Amino acid sequence: MDSSFQAFLESAPDAIVVVDREGTIVAVNVLSEQMFGYSREELLGQPVELLLPERFYQRHRAERAAYSRAPRTRPMGLDRELWGRRKSGQEFLVQISLSPIDSDGEAYVTSIIRDVTAQRAAEARFRALLESAPDGIVVVDSSAAIVIVNSQTERLFGYTREELIGQPIEMLVPIRFREMHQSDRDRYSADPRLRPMGAGRALAGLKRDGTEFPVEISLSPLVTDQGRMVMAIVRDITERRRAEEIIQASLQEKEALLKEIHHRVKNNLQVTSSLLRLQAAGIGDPNVREMFEETENRIRSMALVHEKLYQSTDLSRIDFADYIRSLGELLFRSSAIQPESVTLEVAGVATFLSIDDAVPCGLIINELLSNALKHAFPQRSRGRIDILFEEPAAGWLQVRVSDDGVGLPADFDFSRTETLGLQLVRGLTQQLDGRLAVHPSAKGSEFVITFPRQRGADAPKPDSDR
Repeated sequence: MDSSFQAFLESAPDAIVVVDREGTIVAVNVLSEQMFGYSREELLGQPVELLLPERFYQRHRAERAAYSRAPRTRPMGLDRELWGRRKSGQEFLVQISLSPIDSDGEAYVTSIIRDVTAQRAAEARFRALLESAPDGIVVVDSSAAIVIVNSQTERLFGYTREELIGQPIEMLVPIRFREMHQSDRDRYSADPRLRPMGAGRALAGLKRDGTEFPVEISLSPLVTDQGRMVMAIVRDITERRRAEEIIQASLQEKEALLKEIHHRVKNNLQVTSSLLRLQAAGIGDPNVREMFEETENRIRSMALVHEKLYQSTDLSRIDFADYIRSLGELLFRSSAIQPESVTLEVAGVATFLSIDDAVPCGLIINELLSNALKHAFPQRSRGRIDILFEEPAAGWLQVRVSDDGVGLPADFDFSRTETLGLQLVRGLTQQLDGRLAVHPSAKGSEFVITFPRQRGADAPKPDSDR
């Protein structure tokens, strides 16, 4: 071997050993000396089996003879582990590529040798991690062929590892989803990243026996020596789906029961309201009759809460602005005021209240609206009542009920009022852990009720009643 060829050997990133037709070492590079622990002088002229464990000598000689009959560039020992042996006797895993060369009419074989001990140890750790995973793990290459699976994948799908390796990943996908799956693969290849697969839609796996089962899949790109791959973590969610269906059925049953309860409470309150109306019709004293009518209105305001909850798709809360509009229609119909004479405007932030807040708040507004319709517009052809929902601070709701009527008396003192309606307003505000402010003026009146959406001492304080 001339000096230029030796220089080529020394520039290689791996150990290189060149042998003649008889398997005698004729050239090595420095990396070979370092890898095997021999000096160059100790290696040259020796049979190449010197670098192998003794138990492989016979097989290796036979393989050398077979290679000599059909020499070509190829990896050595496909599908099995290859071992090298150092001068110290230590054995280590190697990866070998063979290539025939001619020099001065002589045939030689170049062996490129790489120590893969660390690589194999990393692969072993990776495989141990795969096998210990509670979910199925499938690794596919750039052509979507399966290259790695774990034991859990075999259990999930009913195939053996040998039946899966090399097959297209679509064999694990129900036939009706395969075309979509291929499109999903193409999109993922364009933007590979760690993410769940098929977000927002149901995914299914296909077992060997044709059974389908619901799955949850996470995708992760892998960059390897063999190119870019994708790892799919597959979880069987059959039990979770079954539990969800049981919970959903239970929720639907409870929702139906709650709707029936709200419906019956509403009916009972309406019956009570009708009885009061019938009783009031036979009362001659106008003051007593008015008391019956006011009580009837209060009962109707409570019945309306249950009616709205019965009609709602969310039984935990009602749209309170919609409720107030319906309550206003009821009160206008039962008042002496013509609907076109006084208008009711409801505005402000979207407000949804639970039944615990909707009933007392509805009763408060019932009293304030009734008072406005009864007292604010005497002998007037036109008027306006406004109900405004605001959020003065995080976690607080403020309801403003105002009118442009005649206003409150100059000596009006809300804290000393003896009327049942306004006493109810004050008491119900306290029930809501709220505060009440009254703003009388010559152009009408305004009542401001401020209360926390969450009850308790830790509720934030509003900035002001403005």
